[in-house]
Amino acid sequence: MDFGAVLQTNPPASRTVHLAKLAEQYGFSHVWTFDSHLLWQEPYVIYSQILAETRRVKVGPFVTNPATRDWTVTASVFATLNEMYGNRTVVGIGRGDSAVRVTNGKPTTLKELRESIHVIRELGNSRSVEYNGAELRFPWSRGSELEVWVAAYGPLALKLTGEVGDGFILQLADVDIAKWMIATVRDAAEKVGRDPDSITFCVAAPFYITDGTDAGLAHAREQSRWFGGMVGNHVADIVAKYGDSGAVPQALTDYIKGREGYDYNSHGKAENDHVDFVPDEIVDRFCILGTAADHIAKLEQLKAIGVHQFAGYLQHDNKEETLRVYGETVIPAMREHVTAKA
Repeated sequence: MDFGAVLQTNPPASRTVHLAKLAEQYGFSHVWTFDSHLLWQEPYVIYSQILAETRRVKVGPFVTNPATRDWTVTASVFATLNEMYGNRTVVGIGRGDSAVRVTNGKPTTLKELRESIHVIRELGNSRSVEYNGAELRFPWSRGSELEVWVAAYGPLALKLTGEVGDGFILQLADVDIAKWMIATVRDAAEKVGRDPDSITFCVAAPFYITDGTDAGLAHAREQSRWFGGMVGNHVADIVAKYGDSGAVPQALTDYIKGREGYDYNSHGKAENDHVDFVPDEIVDRFCILGTAADHIAKLEQLKAIGVHQFAGYLQHDNKEETLRVYGETVIPAMREHVTAKA
């Protein structure tokens, strides 16, 4: 299993670069960032600095969207970074959430998402593509390699992911829900003749190392409760489209019944003040909290259902310590388990 660190590009940018460098030192393979240019600093500029000061990690948005950035510009950014630093970029993409809603926009259609994935991937891999009636190619790009991973929750988005995604990003670490969604994506891939094993499955959630006390766990929950609110915003869209039973697991829909709106100015913040509807049970199910042993136990469960990467959100007050414990204990333990089972 690979490990990613998900950062918000809050100022100063040097702090983001510092955390990215720590993540690499502790054995993380990916450094991801939120991509909402109004809420946080512009991440694509910061990627260049991260890549310049690291040697191995891959960087990318978690996630971008087809609405706020021109598809050809997105492809050009990553093809350029690949030329400068080697093929060390990856694009996570979805229909659009905070980046579009904060301007009173709406998520794109799945048709637009599908088309954008094709355009970004072809150009980002030094290939030609038809776009707006023109045949386009970067004449300066040679040998660029760029995967596009799709973030999805709803049935139709999961179907699209299986049909065209290089990877699947699931933003919650509930084992039962992840199992259902991974199976849905794999089934969609098989139905169009794709090898489902060619898809990288990434589960993302807040991760917080505690001292093993009840008080420590309670604090970790409060630092991570924002995540249930963020996921709930996506689930609300699904419930509006499909209803609250049948199309998606009931465990994913029940908890949002007490939800009352969402303020994107508090998006992804530990001090989010409108997530009281998220119960402790959901925080525990959706996140990875507790001692190193607790983390390893849940990661083993995720690995067993086919998860290739765990990407941990670092939007809390224990960033360096969580990275350290992962680097010194959790990641080595997961590698030892792989060796022992081989």
